[in-house]
Amino acid sequence: MATRKTAKKTPSKSSSKKGNASLMGKIIRSIFKLFLWGFGLSLFFVVLFKFVPVFYTPLMAIRAIENTQAEKEVYLNHDWVPMEEISVNLQKAVIASEDGNFLRHNGFDFKALANAYESNQKGKKLKGGSTISQQTAKNVFLWQGRSYLRKGLEAYFTVLIELIWGKERIMEVYLNSIEMGNGIYGAQAASEYWYRKDAKDLTKYEAAGIAAILPNPRKFKAINSSSYTNRRKDKIVRVMRHIGKIDYDKKPE
Repeated sequence: MATRKTAKKTPSKSSSKKGNASLMGKIIRSIFKLFLWGFGLSLFFVVLFKFVPVFYTPLMAIRAIENTQAEKEVYLNHDWVPMEEISVNLQKAVIASEDGNFLRHNGFDFKALANAYESNQKGKKLKGGSTISQQTAKNVFLWQGRSYLRKGLEAYFTVLIELIWGKERIMEVYLNSIEMGNGIYGAQAASEYWYRKDAKDLTKYEAAGIAAILPNPRKFKAINSSSYTNRRKDKIVRVMRHIGKIDYDKKPE
């Protein structure tokens, strides 16, 4: 009995193209869904932290991991206090030290960035041009590093907190979350650690002492300071005299 041979069907070029198009469509839809989820979650946490204290930050977790790997003691001192319990002197000190145009910009100080770039190109001591808003976005929502991805996300979160939080809330979160010593986070913990007093009672020079160590708070000391840190303190106090009354409700220029 003769057997009938059946020819194998090979996929046509058109069906192959349809399959590739279908796969590409699935990838695009997945990326779009991931983007929507990321946007939704980021917006949720930005809105949440407008009203809720930030008790823990990525930097705190990173420092704990670093100390554990180095077999050092994991130490964390952080005590959130509302803005009215933080001395105006400290608010002025960080503006004088970190971001002189804080009340006038919309999150980015392009002039400071240009000056920092020019200084670095001349081979001088490396400077950053990050504003208080950018530092807050980085400390609260992101990891440390210099990758383009992190810088892009930093810019994104900076825009969000400027729009949703406003200047006063940004300053409040900043002063409650940044590193102000080895394992010391926030104004209240720093005031107690360095000066044995509450943040609301800081004098001008004490506030300048805390602001002076912010570039490297695990290296510099607010008391018994080096000559370099003392010079920074004196300069910060001089600049503070010209800041005047802080008006957070004034719209940035």
